[in-house]
Amino acid sequence: MNFENQLRPYAHQPITHQLLVSVLSKFKQPNDKIHKLLRDGVIIPIKKGLYIAGPSLNSGKSEPFLLANHILGPSYISLETALAYHGFIPERVYEIASITTKASRTFKTTVGTFTYTRIPLPYYAFGFNRVMLEQNQYALVATPAKAICDKVITTSGLLFRSKKTAYAFLVENMRIDEDKLKEIDTRKMAEWILLAPKQESLRMILNAIQEL
Repeated sequence: MNFENQLRPYAHQPITHQLLVSVLSKFKQPNDKIHKLLRDGVIIPIKKGLYIAGPSLNSGKSEPFLLANHILGPSYISLETALAYHGFIPERVYEIASITTKASRTFKTTVGTFTYTRIPLPYYAFGFNRVMLEQNQYALVATPAKAICDKVITTSGLLFRSKKTAYAFLVENMRIDEDKLKEIDTRKMAEWILLAPKQESLRMILNAIQEL
């Protein structure tokens, strides 16, 4: 029986060790088969117990947002990564940045670097959506408003006492175009700011956006 054919239906998603054992359960020693798949490059290790399909299984590039959601959960894509995804900042992002309720961590893998920054509940639970990346591939991604607020909250020493300084941060520091800021749903933003750290600074951000 061809190992690769058994795994091909799962080639476009992160592959867990449990899934491999289940798919290869007809074999007497599935773990030996997993080691062979690794040795032959059919699957590529990301972290302990998590893999992606190698080139022989998947000719396309693994979707990094989906992978990020699986490397450490619960988590969602945020910060500059989400802002670049939504077209809010011009810079190319080289690390995949996520927010989590767990301890902050960084994973350096064969397919890139994935960073996770801790933010507390209940604020964590607001302001992100399940978005379709490709057919049958979905990931949790922050809205632009949540990504901006996450940036403020997670940047040590960053505080705003006026709308002017908040505006300067958005337009000059983050290089976000005013027209993009006008797209933000400030009503929803105002609701979950009440549950956020650094509320005064976030209110300055909110006021700066509302007055555009």
